[in-house]
Amino acid sequence: MFDLRPYKRKDDVFDQMLETFQDVFHRNFPIPFQSAKSFRTDIVEKDNAYYVQAELPGFKKDDITIEITDNYLTIRAKRDEMKQVEEKDKYIHRERSYGEFVRQFYVDDADQDNIKAKLEDGILHIEIPKLHSDKRKGRRIEIL
Repeated sequence: MFDLRPYKRKDDVFDQMLETFQDVFHRNFPIPFQSAKSFRTDIVEKDNAYYVQAELPGFKKDDITIEITDNYLTIRAKRDEMKQVEEKDKYIHRERSYGEFVRQFYVDDADQDNIKAKLEDGILHIEIPKLHSDKRKGRRIEIL
């Protein structure tokens, strides 16, 4: 899920091949194959909460939904294609993405009733308070 490596060489042939493969499949596929795209996120864990920052430039808060179900936090943003494009307009190159963008994260100790979110300057900020240890469900099972 996360691309974390303690040491990464810039001239690694495998990484270059992987980047080329990703470039081909993420940028050059027709729009129907790009309907479930992703967006960049940062997640920070502190003692009492998780903090999620998601890059969603150009989205309005009405275009974004955040849900938590079965301990999965789902962030969904939808952008419709511009309708005012005239038939006489001929695109030479088009990179802006349209469709639905989705990210999902598993959070097992979230206080679901107190999650807060705000959208500011194209960054979605989500604060997910942790359950206090006495509120977490679970118990120790004795062996007989």
